[in-house]
Amino acid sequence: MLKENISKILLDFDPISLLEMDRVKLMNRIDTKFAFSASQLIQILPDLAENYKILEIEGTRLPFYESLYFDDDDFGFFKDHHNGRTNRFKVRFRKYVESNLIFLEIKHKFKGRTNKSRIKVENFNQTLDGNELKFVRKVLNHDKNLQPVMWNSFNRLTLVHKQLNERLTLDLNLTFKWENELHNFDNLIIAELKQEVMNRNSTFFQLMKTRCIRPYRLSKYCIGSIQLYGKDGLKFNRFKKKLLTLKKINTNAA
Repeated sequence: MLKENISKILLDFDPISLLEMDRVKLMNRIDTKFAFSASQLIQILPDLAENYKILEIEGTRLPFYESLYFDDDDFGFFKDHHNGRTNRFKVRFRKYVESNLIFLEIKHKFKGRTNKSRIKVENFNQTLDGNELKFVRKVLNHDKNLQPVMWNSFNRLTLVHKQLNERLTLDLNLTFKWENELHNFDNLIIAELKQEVMNRNSTFFQLMKTRCIRPYRLSKYCIGSIQLYGKDGLKFNRFKKKLLTLKKINTNAA
């Protein structure tokens, strides 16, 4: 029902193609995240149609994404984020299902900016091959014994501002799984505003302000890691309050 309701609203947006998206690749950028409920998304979307276009891929405006995240035996990437390191990485395969594209992607967060590097691959591999390891080693600038730790999937709306160099992604129907364990966040929306430089006068930024929705610093990878491995001893003290808030949003209790 959620997807059907959203799909109707999305018909009011002008479309943009993948080719036209080249002007807002923003591989080096400032990311600002927000978290709110699906019911709030239904209310917010009509206010965005005037200023944003929507990415349309193979006839769909709500494409499906799958990711496979990697970390080391000690969950070093997660701990870097949890401990507030300003120089940290994430490594994942991501499949853009409708366009049938798969990339090995590395996100490097450094002093508030995000730089994304990626190479195109043919398949999800739970063991990184020679070329993939070479790419990872080059970007990380050191060897790291990586292994797959989490599958993540979601539907994504991608909006592109008509005047500003700005992209907005809205992720819904979030799932995190590994082996036989699965966690769903059906009512949680994770929004990520991607800008070349911070612009709080952005349409979306101002809309969040009027609705008293503040920026929220917590990645999907961290949420999934806590859900899947927190009971096994992965410490997440600094994230407990944030995770509780996200769970309240997901159960319409926030």
